[in-house]
Amino acid sequence: MEIIDLPKDKKIILFDGVCNLCNSSVQYVIKHDKKDIFRFVSLQSETGQKILDHIGISRANIDSIVLYEPGKAYYYKSTAALEITRNLGGFFTYGSVFKIIPAGIRNIVYDYVAKNRYKWYGKQESCMIPTPELKAKFLE
Repeated sequence: MEIIDLPKDKKIILFDGVCNLCNSSVQYVIKHDKKDIFRFVSLQSETGQKILDHIGISRANIDSIVLYEPGKAYYYKSTAALEITRNLGGFFTYGSVFKIIPAGIRNIVYDYVAKNRYKWYGKQESCMIPTPELKAKFLE
């Protein structure tokens, strides 16, 4: 998939496809994405790498979640997580209260969890393969 082929009306979540915590988080977002706002792509995929190149994020420096809004903006680390919860609506919008905490401080906590995620939650040998019902939510 090329950058110009990305859905313009969807927000794209780039995630670590071999991280159990990340995969569980993706499943959680899918379950609560009642407005069908999000699409997903693993950081390890060719499309994920093209998106990172396009928005100017070094592949070597990113191992966290990235939220990309084609043609508009991108967010990473704790800010991406907060933007995702805000877009889920309902109860989740209360997560936006954490935006009062400076991103640098939020990201210290985020980085600590990210650094330990494989140790705490485990790692898969390969990226998850979505079920046929969920395949439309993932970009290849």
